[in-house]
Amino acid sequence: MAKKIRLDKLLGHMGCGSRSEIKKWAKIGLIQVNGRVIKDSGLQVDPDADEVLLDGEQIRYREFVYIMLNKPQGVISATEDIRERTVIDLLPEELRHFEPFPVGRLDKDTEGLLLLTNDGKLAHELLSPKKHVPKTYVATVRGRVDSNDGEAFQQGVELDDGYVTKPAHLVIRGHEEQSDGTVHSFIELTITEGKFHQVKRMFESVGKQVIYLKRMRMGGLELDPALKLGQWRECTEEELNLLQRQQQ
Repeated sequence: MAKKIRLDKLLGHMGCGSRSEIKKWAKIGLIQVNGRVIKDSGLQVDPDADEVLLDGEQIRYREFVYIMLNKPQGVISATEDIRERTVIDLLPEELRHFEPFPVGRLDKDTEGLLLLTNDGKLAHELLSPKKHVPKTYVATVRGRVDSNDGEAFQQGVELDDGYVTKPAHLVIRGHEEQSDGTVHSFIELTITEGKFHQVKRMFESVGKQVIYLKRMRMGGLELDPALKLGQWRECTEEELNLLQRQQQ
């Protein structure tokens, strides 16, 4: 049986206006359903089958939004904060009214891929420790990262609180000697868990310091290289299919 919802709820969910505004628009004949003027804003409609027009404009209902964001530094992974700028502040009002939230978090000084959605079930699956969803980061590390570090990460390293990490895959992309004699290493690291500051703490456990960190992939979702820092776009159908496979 088709799932029906109130007409005013459908229009409100799509950001068309408040319930009182929608009620007023119905009374003056601005709302049509399947070609008929509807004066009762509480009418039950099928969002998938019924054609809804508001002042002549078709309103296409959708329940969920899935947004890929290239998070910049200095922005926090939260829905609201009285002091800090949040990732939600980077979105336009037409997406904010869906009340999306970040799936997991990136530290304030970490850049890169962040998924925003209002699909709680998908978010739960992606964040569930049982799913072991891989997350890949690129980083610049102060100190010479070598194969010994890769072996340690593959075995699991002990963090400062005694927790031993699950196996992680390290790829060393190169090294660069600095003018002060220190060495910077450029690496890629894939982990399957998300402990607080995990990548930074893993390198600290082997005596090195992360000075730049960016997430590139989460599960089957890869950061679009065309997205500049602070930019977003909605996920494609193909990307959404990749994400939904994580639920299986």
